Parts: sequence; structure tokens; C-alpha cells
Amino acid sequence: MKLPKGFLASGVRAGIRKKRPDLGLIVAEGGANAAAVFTKNRFQAAPVVLSKSSLKRSGGRVKAVVVNAGCANAVTGKEGLDAAKRVRTRAAALLRCDADEIFLASTGVIGVVLPDKKVREALPDSIARLSQGGIDALSHAILTTDVGPKVTQATFMIGGKRARIVGVAKGAGMIHPNMATMLAFVMTDAAIAPAVLQRALKEAVDQSFNAISVDGDTSTNDCVLVMSSGKAGNAQSADSTEFQRALNTVCRQLAWMIVRDGEGATRVMELEVRGARSERDARLAAHAIATSPLVKTALHGGDPNWGRILAAVGRSGARFSIRRVSLSAGPIALVRDGSAVEYREKDAARIFARERVPLTLDLGGGNGRVVVLSSDLGHDYVSLNADYRS
Repeated sequence: MKLPKGFLASGVRAGIRKKRPDLGLIVAEGGANAAAVFTKNRFQAAPVVLSKSSLKRSGGRVKAVVVNAGCANAVTGKEGLDAAKRVRTRAAALLRCDADEIFLASTGVIGVVLPDKKVREALPDSIARLSQGGIDALSHAILTTDVGPKVTQATFMIGGKRARIVGVAKGAGMIHPNMATMLAFVMTDAAIAPAVLQRALKEAVDQSFNAISVDGDTSTNDCVLVMSSGKAGNAQSADSTEFQRALNTVCRQLAWMIVRDGEGATRVMELEVRGARSERDARLAAHAIATSPLVKTALHGGDPNWGRILAAVGRSGARFSIRRVSLSAGPIALVRDGSAVEYREKDAARIFARERVPLTLDLGGGNGRVVVLSSDLGHDYVSLNADYRS
């Protein structure tokens, strides 16, 4: 896969990790309009703090993204901020741009200061390796516990011009709705104003990265960045409806990849909650189910234990009448109007054994609706996280 016009990327090994590539670089040759959303975790990592302020000062302009794996540089105080600033200064000098046009991102162990000297020394090599086809190297360089890279693309028409959008992400653990829940970088060659990008990104994130859960934890480093090079040649004032659809599609595809690649995951629950009094009530019910260890372990075992699902809904805080609640797994009704329905256990078990397990919960009280993706919880998740630093 190649990047949209105006973008180059690379991935190299800086030595933060023992064996794998750990430094990714994205460069917008002529600069790009940009917008981002960031974690709401109060322990925001140094790259998040700096990138948020830089994006404001630059007026939504980005020249390059420097992203490292192996060290989150979070909860590291002034020392961590200084290390990130040195990387930003070095990248700006090499790329001949303002420091505020450098967007930083990090992922890895919390509480360890970024070994910025290694990053700074590797930057010339990462610049030398830049190419339009460098997204493959980039996608591998940003991984942590991910099984594999996550890349997707779409095309769309805008202002009479055909444009492309490409997204790359990493994430497998510490995944839960509270903004973005991982690192994701989306690039398009369409010309889109920063304010339009921001509105479009919020809509896309709300229905994708804010609608997934692996383990109920939100990281200190989460961010999603979208960049627009303008190389497609459309007028910046052109109708952005098709761009919004393409962005939504790319974000949803990346979100599904993240949940399917959840640490130790074997299947994904695709949960639709409908019939709620409000969208907030639908979200409360959905997130209670998606984060319940009992539901997630039953999912891992392929066990259609629907009592755990209703118990989670009952403690969710969502408003509903228990006499109007219905639940189904694919075409099989499990509960109707608050009471169990007769069904063949082996038929329900067959659905719960799929890679994608479709569940529909109807609260029977309104028009509120959400769709949430959640992975199962098995032995490998415990092993991966118990041994993460060793």
C-alpha cells in the first residue's frame, strides 16, 4: 500500500526495544492541515502534552509525526518533557520546519523516561528511508503487544477530484472508550480545513475508537491524528460529505482490527443496544456489558450465558423497564420482554463460538442506539500483562 499524495513514511530501529523496529516517521512534504483528539486520562504523557499545545500554536499545521514504541514517556515529569522537547527540536532542525509543526507520539511502558539520544541519533536514518511505500515499515515500528500491523484505506470524490485516505494504528491492550484508546494516524490528499478536520474526526472517533473495549483501561498516551496534504487538487471549500464517509469507514475498520487483535483475544462481540430512552442510556448498558469480566470470559469459552449480560445491564445505571428487555444472539432469541425464551442450547453455543459474535439488546423504551465492539478475555491476556515488563 502507498500513502496518499504528499506523504512519506518510514520505520527504523532506534534501540529502545531489544530487537524490533521502534521508531516511526511520517512527513508531509509540503506540510499538512491537521486535527487530533487525545486521551482524557489525567496522567497525560509528555508527547500528548507537547503535541496538544503545538497543534494549537501552529494553527493546525503539521510537517511531521515522530512516534516511538517501547517507552510511553508518561508520568516522567520535567525530565520526560525535556526529553520529548529535544526530540522535537532535532526533528525540526533536520526537516527545516518550526518545532510546533512536529507531532510527537509514544507507546510502551509507563514511568520510564524516553531515551531521547537514541531517537535523535536514529532520526537521520529514518529520514533517509522515507518513501511513499514506507507505511509498511511504519506500521511495524509502532507495535507493542500487537500481533500484527493495522492499515486500511479508502477512496472518495471531493470537489470533482478523486482522493485517497489511509490510516495506520496500533493497539491491543489498555483499550476502552474515553476518546481514542490507542495511537492512530490518518492521512488524506484531499484539501480540508483544520476546523472541518476537527469536526469530522470527532464524528468518526465517536462511532469507532470510542465504541470499542478490550480491557476497560484507557492509556496515558492515546491520540488520533488526521492530516490533509491538499495534493488531490480540490478546493478547500468543497463539500466534505464523502470525505466524512471515508474517514468513518477507515476509523471503523481500524477499530475492529484493534479489538480483534486484543491481547489474547479469540473472538469479538459485536453488540448493538437499541430501544434505549437516550443514547446515554444505550452507552451505559453497552459499556457495562463490554467491560464485564464475567461476560468476556463466557465469550472466551463460547458459552451463551445470557444471565451475565442482563446482570451487567441491571447494574449499568441505564434507565429501562425489565419487562420490556429483549436479547438475541444473531437470529436466536434468548430473552423476550424480560423472560427467557425456549431455544436449543447448541444453536446458541454455535453462534458464541464464532469469531464475530452478534448480540442485540433491545431495552424497549425509546430510540437510543449504540454499537460497541468488545473482545473476549482469556488466559493469554493475563500472561501477556503479568509478564509485560519482563
